[in-house]
Amino acid sequence: MTLIGMTQDEQLPSLGNQAYSRLLSMLNNGEFAPSERLPSEEKLARQIGVSRPVLRQALDKLRAEEKIYSRKGSGHYVSAPSESPPAPVYGALNSIADVRDFLQFRMTIEIEAAALAAQSDDQDALQQIAVAHQRLNDAMADRSSGIEEDLAFHVAIARASANRFYLQTMESVANQMRLSIRLIRDLSVQPTPSRASKVLQEHAEIEAAIRERDPQRARQAMEAHLKGGIVRLFGRG
Repeated sequence: MTLIGMTQDEQLPSLGNQAYSRLLSMLNNGEFAPSERLPSEEKLARQIGVSRPVLRQALDKLRAEEKIYSRKGSGHYVSAPSESPPAPVYGALNSIADVRDFLQFRMTIEIEAAALAAQSDDQDALQQIAVAHQRLNDAMADRSSGIEEDLAFHVAIARASANRFYLQTMESVANQMRLSIRLIRDLSVQPTPSRASKVLQEHAEIEAAIRERDPQRARQAMEAHLKGGIVRLFGRG
């Protein structure tokens, strides 16, 4: 028998509820961002102060409520909010000048996000960049637009930065990203074959710099890519 005459098995539901409440509070307080991987069960159990069986009970409840989800062999991840997102902070792109300003704005976010991604120890996040890059290459080879694949590549880099504000910013401007990518491709002053080849080369350089853990090279590659988009659309930097 253990505390107040209860067996260990009888205590599990109570301890599980306490662990659940603690984890739920951590999720609601923003300690873990949407799509972020939770710490290992061992680390999380130690942090909360419960056994791993008790922790799994709490995780099972969160998973049933779709607040987290699991990837086989990878761990537990925070689910994206199911409710409608708040009104976007950034308005639509209403002019070519808006597009230029947006591309310049992206440089302030994505250059540093790429450098941080190059310093990441999160192998899963780095693998997501490689996968997104390959899917972009495949899309371009199939002569599809590749817009969603292009967007996914840049969002994966923001996620790998491990800074949720970079990720949240990139996710909040997804529609503007789609429009700017489409405009660059449709209105580019460069011939389509040379433009596509250059875009693929720029993405490959970004991915290689991050994979090879070179933050400065990642900064330069991302800057060259975004400046290249401005040149492709406007014919000059």
